[in-house]
Amino acid sequence: MTFSLKINLIFAIIISCSYSGQNRDKLLEMKLDSAFSGIFKENEPGGSIFIQQGGKVLYEKSFGLADLRTKEKFTSKTVSNLGSITKTFVGYGILLLENQKKLSISNNLLKYFPDFKNKEIASKIKLKHLLTHTSGIPDSRNVDKDSIFYLTAKDEENFKPLKSSETLEFEPGSKFEYSNPAYNGLALIIKKTSKMKWQKFIAKNIFQPSGMNDSKITDGSFPDKNVAHGYILKDNKYEEYDYGEYPTFTAAGNGGVWSSIDDLKKYVKAINECTFANCDIIEYSKKAKRPENWKEEKPFYHSGVWFVHNGFYYYTKTEESEKVIEHAGDQGGFKSHLIMIPEKNITIIWLTNNNQFITGTIRRILLKLNYITP
Repeated sequence: MTFSLKINLIFAIIISCSYSGQNRDKLLEMKLDSAFSGIFKENEPGGSIFIQQGGKVLYEKSFGLADLRTKEKFTSKTVSNLGSITKTFVGYGILLLENQKKLSISNNLLKYFPDFKNKEIASKIKLKHLLTHTSGIPDSRNVDKDSIFYLTAKDEENFKPLKSSETLEFEPGSKFEYSNPAYNGLALIIKKTSKMKWQKFIAKNIFQPSGMNDSKITDGSFPDKNVAHGYILKDNKYEEYDYGEYPTFTAAGNGGVWSSIDDLKKYVKAINECTFANCDIIEYSKKAKRPENWKEEKPFYHSGVWFVHNGFYYYTKTEESEKVIEHAGDQGGFKSHLIMIPEKNITIIWLTNNNQFITGTIRRILLKLNYITP
């Protein structure tokens, strides 16, 4: 084969692969459009979805309404409640303070809450146990029985019942039990050690360096501009179910961050570029380190910031083999998910205000088109 023929063959292969990739990307868009047309309606609550691979945006679209009363459309700039994705900001806040030598994740709770009723319990639980949901401290709040109180109860009121605990459900570090009030406690610890409101600490140390100019954290008020309202479908009619209707919205440490797709893109970029924290902290946040006294058969899958595991969910085994770094959110009528797949250089971010969890839909299509592998 002559040199010129070899060059032509190489160009032909490159062009063929390029068209093949373009066709797959177009097919991905068509399949996602088709799937979401059944989930979102033009005049109903909606959401926004962003999928990127490397520097290429695979999908970025918004659907439906942010506010049924004003008919404001849901866009990539719409600020929506993140629910438990908030916990990743709190987790990074604690790690930043540790890096500043203002605390250690090996410190116990008694250091920060000397008014714990059972001081032996408080001395056993370390900050790293709160971060990884392995503290063993029971959630003794009566949210369902006293929902009116918890409509306005902030971090302090949500954490206070835990300080009266007489026993632990298990030895700290031995098991996993997801805990919302643990993160209310961590938010209070950020406040105590930084000497400022924890909301201000996160804004100053994460939002601002990341360029997340539209993001807010609940601090006794509801964001009032360009904001989505959450809704649930009841008797074939959407009813508002968010701030003022759903308890614990004012308890900001577990779910008080409000952000947009555009700002969350900046958050992921800042993580990847070590913008608000040094790369040692970022790398630490992406690894789940099994405690020495771990007793469960299933793997340990929480880094203190993110859920880290093979497949899209920590609680269900799925076909794909890639390591996934993720956190989801669910509060009132809002749902959300932020997913990073380092091996494939894929980022997935979505927000909805119609109470719909859409990760399964996205995962199945990505798997079918070989963006992720079984």
